[in-house]
Amino acid sequence: MIGSDGAQLGIMPASKALSLAESANLDLVKIAPQAQPPVCKIMDYGKYRFEQAKREKEARKNQRTVDIKEVRLSLNIDTHDFNTKLNHTQRFIASGDKVKVSIRFRGREMGHSELGIEIMKKFAEACQEFAVVEKPAKLEGRTMLMFLAPKGNK
Repeated sequence: MIGSDGAQLGIMPASKALSLAESANLDLVKIAPQAQPPVCKIMDYGKYRFEQAKREKEARKNQRTVDIKEVRLSLNIDTHDFNTKLNHTQRFIASGDKVKVSIRFRGREMGHSELGIEIMKKFAEACQEFAVVEKPAKLEGRTMLMFLAPKGNK
């Protein structure tokens, strides 16, 4: 038995513990029901639940969800377009999001998947200073995918 101030009150029958809690106008709560004998504490259960909900809300407010943004490249991308996509990726990574880089192969482009790998390698090298390759380029059906993550989250 633990008192409302945190002091040990010792082992006592449940009826006596309940009468002590009622006399203090508080609740008797089982802290460890599996223990032998079970451990109980005298506390204001409503106040305890309120503080617990408050702590959970604060924890949810502080956590950050990581979004996955997608950048699509093409097999015959030009320098300016490449740099534009690179700038978008840099902005996404700076805001803490992961980036999925994809190249979609259309028609006869499927026969030249090695060109897609070269573009992906070039893109990964350009992103090397602010991002790390989380999943290297891999061909899945008609799409080649690569995942980049912020450098701090390894």
